[in-house]
Amino acid sequence: MSEPTTAYETARRALREAPKTWLVTGVAGFIGSNLVETLLALDQTVVGLDNFMTGHRRNLDEVKEIVGPERWGRFRFTEGDIRSLDVCRRVCAGVDYVLHQAALGSVPRSLLDPIAANETNIGGFLNMLVAARDAKVARFVYAASSSTYGDHTALPKVEEAIGAPLSPYAVTKYVNELYAAVFARCYGFNSIGLRYFNVFGPRQDPNGAYAAVVPKWIGAMIAGEPAFIDGDGETNRDFTFVDNAVQVNCAAPLK
Repeated sequence: MSEPTTAYETARRALREAPKTWLVTGVAGFIGSNLVETLLALDQTVVGLDNFMTGHRRNLDEVKEIVGPERWGRFRFTEGDIRSLDVCRRVCAGVDYVLHQAALGSVPRSLLDPIAANETNIGGFLNMLVAARDAKVARFVYAASSSTYGDHTALPKVEEAIGAPLSPYAVTKYVNELYAAVFARCYGFNSIGLRYFNVFGPRQDPNGAYAAVVPKWIGAMIAGEPAFIDGDGETNRDFTFVDNAVQVNCAAPLK
């Protein structure tokens, strides 16, 4: 008896048989660069958007080296900001699927500058929704967040059971879900939100004030330094390897 086929394996076959044009926002970031690497390896055409506020050109340079010149030729990059509706409209033109990853992450960052978080994560998200709707994009997939569960303590987590937001960042990601639902109801424009749980993996920046904990631990261990955990050690966290986030992003538009 053959092994069951995963949704990702099914998606890979379908995409190779009928390649699509994808827009990846935040393409120079940690998750975005992993997405474009996988999509180009599947012989897809990819449009990338980034303003390099948190992403890095070196990530794209690494992808270029990995996929080779022929596949890299299917990639078109625009340096721009999702806070500009004109930019969003320009990059959505002629696109089949949108994978919207661009955002200002980090709870601590949002606590220090809630206005910037709101402008990018809500205003920019709304710009992308409008531009994708008007361009008649077939599927809009966006990076939602486990922060939406807020202070709800029940385990395991289920989509319908959320609590009060615990940070400005959490508010912005919850508003994304509200806008997505309203666009489906009012305009018939359906989208899929993926509530990421602490994604980690290659190209995640271990430096800076808002670096995630896994690369900080790895960097500390490589340097022979202690790996610190805040709190009393009783806190539970879920972590998701970036390849799993990539796979669900690639499979979701075909659902």
